[in-house]
Amino acid sequence: MTTLRFTTCNIGVARGLNLVLIDSMNKAYQEIIKLCEEVSLLEGTASALDWDQETYMPSKSLAFRAKQLSYLSGKIHELSTGDGFKKKLEAAEAASRGGDGLTVKANLLEWRHGFDKSNKLSQELVERSSKITTLAKNAWADAREKNEFTLFAPHLEQLLAIAKEKAELWGYDDEPYDALLGCYERGAKTADIAKIFGEFQPEVTVLARKAVERSTANPARKLTGDFPIEKQQILNQEVAESIGFDFEAGRIDATTHPFCTTLGPQDVRLTTRYYAHDFTASLFGVMHEAGHGLYEQGIPADQFGLPSGSAVSLGIHESQSLLWEAHVGRSRGFWNKWFSRVQELFSQMQDWSVGEFLQTINQAKYSQIRVDADEATYDLHIMLRFNIEREILNGDIAVADIPAAWNERFEKMFGMKPENDTKGCLQDIHWSMGGLGYFPTYSLGNLNASQLFHKACEDTSVRTAFDNADYSPLLNWMRTNIHAHGSTYLPQDLMKKATGEGTNPKYHLAHLERRFLA
Repeated sequence: MTTLRFTTCNIGVARGLNLVLIDSMNKAYQEIIKLCEEVSLLEGTASALDWDQETYMPSKSLAFRAKQLSYLSGKIHELSTGDGFKKKLEAAEAASRGGDGLTVKANLLEWRHGFDKSNKLSQELVERSSKITTLAKNAWADAREKNEFTLFAPHLEQLLAIAKEKAELWGYDDEPYDALLGCYERGAKTADIAKIFGEFQPEVTVLARKAVERSTANPARKLTGDFPIEKQQILNQEVAESIGFDFEAGRIDATTHPFCTTLGPQDVRLTTRYYAHDFTASLFGVMHEAGHGLYEQGIPADQFGLPSGSAVSLGIHESQSLLWEAHVGRSRGFWNKWFSRVQELFSQMQDWSVGEFLQTINQAKYSQIRVDADEATYDLHIMLRFNIEREILNGDIAVADIPAAWNERFEKMFGMKPENDTKGCLQDIHWSMGGLGYFPTYSLGNLNASQLFHKACEDTSVRTAFDNADYSPLLNWMRTNIHAHGSTYLPQDLMKKATGEGTNPKYHLAHLERRFLA
């Protein structure tokens, strides 16, 4: 998971600015950049407070933290929607010339899109939304711990009301979900996602069932014993560094729900959670978040704070995290290199073979928890929530009825009911963050990852290096074809530029077939 802030100046994670200007930038354009620098400083401060809340903040600080974040959100909104920004944007648009270049044109278009979107929200609504979200995250954590949905329900009612209010203010073509989805996946429509999922779900449902049956018939060896957290931390750092994550510009910390966030230039924070009985949970969590971090560290340094220096969407962001977690981290070549290091750190692994371990980490099993799901069954969790979210927003499911609706549909898709709401509708943090519309990007990320990986490996130098556990050519391919473009292209245009076609489920289905059924 990555946390993104969407504002007028920077559709992406808050960063400071490197004011390296190209010749075609006019005075008005430069003035917008300077204003964005101020917004970026405020956003970076808010991101640091968010990160602190999720990692080290004492619980009694919550009320004051809510006020701090509400204040900063209001100030950011005021700066990025005020007359000053509007006049500078209009002047830059008026002075824009046909030969200004792709970067300038893209930034002007994204600024206009962001300004029009942000300007439809009052400062009061932005501050109210921030305060409610800050309090809701704490209520969700409490409800999850106590397995009491009713503790979170009143907060979810407020968050849902805000989501509907924003959707109506922003406007939409077909249904309110369109407006929210567009915050995370620029240019996407709910109907387009539903069409992709409609093609994908029947095939992945059958594939998942076959994969689970095969794994059940051939049970894998189980991890046993205690895996000291300090040794897990050593392994995680070594692996993240080996795939290219720069620890002079980032760090790893512990949290309840893993995420990646960028606090400013050269400051990317990864988090994971540790289990003493299973070192792979934290390791794959770190590889996932490091994938997000590699994207953030690979964005052009001279474009920080501008749309052209920001990640384009969550569907693209997730493609990077899932590529490193799944395509790299669960491959035989990776473990041919790293398994001896695991055996050095954890004595109980010394009588294991690489083959036994690969069977263990690539078992297919229906899971109640999305983040614990294997590749074969993972997307079923996403499509379940996607459909429920649409119905909640359309008023077809009341907040009080969410647990029952969740359990009924989960049983139909997975053949079992969640043990409780903690393992059911309360399992993920996203609703408490106001993240309605976020979830489809996870499956888009899976589909995009397989498609990008397939295209990258058409280059024989990338494929050969990958097979030998050398991932620098793969990272360089992503840096050239994805990271370097920032938000210069819309997500589907970027996929077409990188692979020759928009998101196509066939590549991910082929990947799953090879991994689980070959």
